[in-house]
Amino acid sequence: MSPRNLLFLLLALLLTLGGCSSRQKAPEPPPVQLSPATWEQIDREIIDASLATTSSVNDYARRSMRVWKDRVQQFTESDFIPWFTGYWTQQWLTMKVAWYKINSGEGKEPPEKRLAAYLQEQYHQRVLDQVAKEIDPEGIRDRAMELYVQLLGQQLQQLAQRYRAPPEQFNLRLTRIQAINLGPPAALNASLHQLLYSKSLAEQPAYAALVKHMHSAVRAGSQRADVSLSSVAQDASEKLSATLAPRGIASAVASAVGRVAGALISVAATGYGIMSHNQEQPAMIEQLRVILNVALNQEWRELMENRKTGTMAGVYYLSGEVEESLLGARRLPDEPETGSLRIVLPAQ
Repeated sequence: MSPRNLLFLLLALLLTLGGCSSRQKAPEPPPVQLSPATWEQIDREIIDASLATTSSVNDYARRSMRVWKDRVQQFTESDFIPWFTGYWTQQWLTMKVAWYKINSGEGKEPPEKRLAAYLQEQYHQRVLDQVAKEIDPEGIRDRAMELYVQLLGQQLQQLAQRYRAPPEQFNLRLTRIQAINLGPPAALNASLHQLLYSKSLAEQPAYAALVKHMHSAVRAGSQRADVSLSSVAQDASEKLSATLAPRGIASAVASAVGRVAGALISVAATGYGIMSHNQEQPAMIEQLRVILNVALNQEWRELMENRKTGTMAGVYYLSGEVEESLLGARRLPDEPETGSLRIVLPAQ
C-alpha cells in the first residue's frame, strides 16, 4: 500500500471514530447545590403537584362512582322493585306487620321500624351486595388512595430532575413531610418519602391503619338507602295496617300462632284478591322508584363530597397532611393554622 493510500485510510478511520464519539450520549450534568429560595420553590411545587394529583384522582373516582350508581339502579329496577311490589311479597309483608303488631309492646320496637330493618336487609342482599361483587365504593376509595401515591411519586421524580436536586437532599426533604399522622405509636406515622419509597403500601403499618379506619366508616351505599327504606317501610306499614281489619288478618294471625309461614300466607291470600293488587301495583312501583332514585342521588353526592367518609376521603386525608406539613414548615410563628383533616383512631 502506498503512503498516500495509507494516509487516506488513517483519515477515514479517524473520521469514523469521531462520528461514533459524537453520537454517544452526553453525560448527565451533576446535581447542583440549591439555594434556600429554590428549596422553597420546590416546596410550593410539591403542594401544586399534590393538588393536581388530587384533582386527577377525583376524576377517576367520579367516573367509577357513576358506574356504581348505574349498576345500583339496574339491580333496583330488575330485582328489588319487582320483589317488593309483587303480590306474594305484599301478602308476606302484611303478615309480618300483623305479627309485629301482635307482638308489640313495652320494650319492643314499633312495627314500622321492624319492617324497615327487614326491608333494609332485603335491599342489601338484592342490590348493594350484588353490585359490590362488581364494583364497590370502598374498593374505589382504596384504589383512589393508591393512585394518589403513585401519581404524586411520578410528579416528584420529574420535579427533582427538573431542578437537578441532589438525590440525598431531595429524599431528606421528603422525609420531613408528614403524610400519615395516626400515632402514637410511631409506627402509625409515615413521612412522604416512606409512603412513596420505603415499602409497598400493603406492608406499611401506617397506611394499613389508615385503610382500616376508612373501612370502618358507614358502609358505602347504605346510609341514604336505609333512610329512604325507613320512609318506605313507614308508608307500607301504615297502608298494610289499614287493610288488616277489613281483611280479618289480625285475628287470623292470632289464631294461627305456631303454624308454618305458608299457612299464614294462604290465610292472607284469601282476604285480598290479586286483581286488586294488579290495579294498585303501577302506582306502587312509580312511588317506590321515585323514593329510591332520590335516595340514591343523595347517597351518590354524599359518597363524592363527604371528605371524611366518601370515596375521596383517604386522598383528602393524605393530601391534607402533605400540604399542611409544607405550609406549617413555612408559616410564620404568628400566623394562624389553616388546619387539615384529622383522623383520631379509637383506643386499642
